Amino acid sequence: MIEWIANTPFGQFQFGQLQWDFAAAFWLLVALPVVWGVRWLWSRQGRQGSLTYTSLNAFDEMPRSWRQRLHLLPTVAYSLATVCLIAALARPQQENVTVEQKTEGIDIVISMDISSSMRAEDLKPNRLEAAREVALDFVGGRLSDRIGMVVFARQSYTACPPTLDYTLLKNVINELKMGQIQDGTAIGMGLATAVNRLKDSDAKSRVIILLTDGMNNAGEIDPVTAAELAQTYQIKLYTIGVGSRGTAPYPVDDPLFGRRYQNVSVDLDEEMLTEIATKTGGQYFRAVDTEELAKIYDQIDEMEKTEVEEIIYTDIQERYPWVLIPGLVLVLFGWIADRFWLRSPLLMP
Repeated sequence: MIEWIANTPFGQFQFGQLQWDFAAAFWLLVALPVVWGVRWLWSRQGRQGSLTYTSLNAFDEMPRSWRQRLHLLPTVAYSLATVCLIAALARPQQENVTVEQKTEGIDIVISMDISSSMRAEDLKPNRLEAAREVALDFVGGRLSDRIGMVVFARQSYTACPPTLDYTLLKNVINELKMGQIQDGTAIGMGLATAVNRLKDSDAKSRVIILLTDGMNNAGEIDPVTAAELAQTYQIKLYTIGVGSRGTAPYPVDDPLFGRRYQNVSVDLDEEMLTEIATKTGGQYFRAVDTEELAKIYDQIDEMEKTEVEEIIYTDIQERYPWVLIPGLVLVLFGWIADRFWLRSPLLMP
């Protein structure tokens, strides 16, 4: 691919990995037909026959010598040499660019509610599955941030400490299921466990994303106290409340009649979730469906972008010897062929 670069008075263009600093030199290529014409005229001078024949057909059947067959060899050699020398004059260069990236990553902990109420199907296929899929997409979109996972119901625990091993983290998220912990909603404990994972971090920014569908009804630490702890360690908290407004379909597995659904009320303590997020400089979001939940994670992703500093090193190497040396060799070859092998008058273009 040829790319023209108009950043010098003479113009440049790039061909593959080579760029030509004095591209105007290629206009000299128009002189090649002139070289061929002059050489042809020179070869015609002084070659008038001394004998007159009525027909030259008899000479057509005579075998031609190797000198006759190669009489154009010097012209070809000089022509190729001219192309090489013009290319050398155009100053081919190879630009090697090295990019060094420096990042100050963000440490993030996702604290997720896995209580039984997450089986409600107002988010498709249900709240937990939707939260799992969106969290996986969020992890897949980060590049240099350490991300961990805390889960809570009546108690809380660290499912995965902050790590750069996103494959491990995704496997942990995929294995999350309800029933791993005694049922309940200990929002304060889920937040406190996440704070404990981040309090000793030396990252430039530390963030907790807490997702729940209920009200705090268990645990030894209330959410406001846990938020004050996060504030002390300068940890920012984003809270997400999931669930439709009013009621939501909840599956009940009956041993006699199979699965049936009943509508259950959606009880979200939005006032508390807003308070603890605002206290740390974060923000509260409400997701009433799966699409809205995905948009919320996208918003958080945009607000918590890792700053990447790029240092670009450029090394330009002159590559004109690649064409200059073959050009000089072709000149020498053409001169030897013209002067000694073919024994014709010397003419150098």
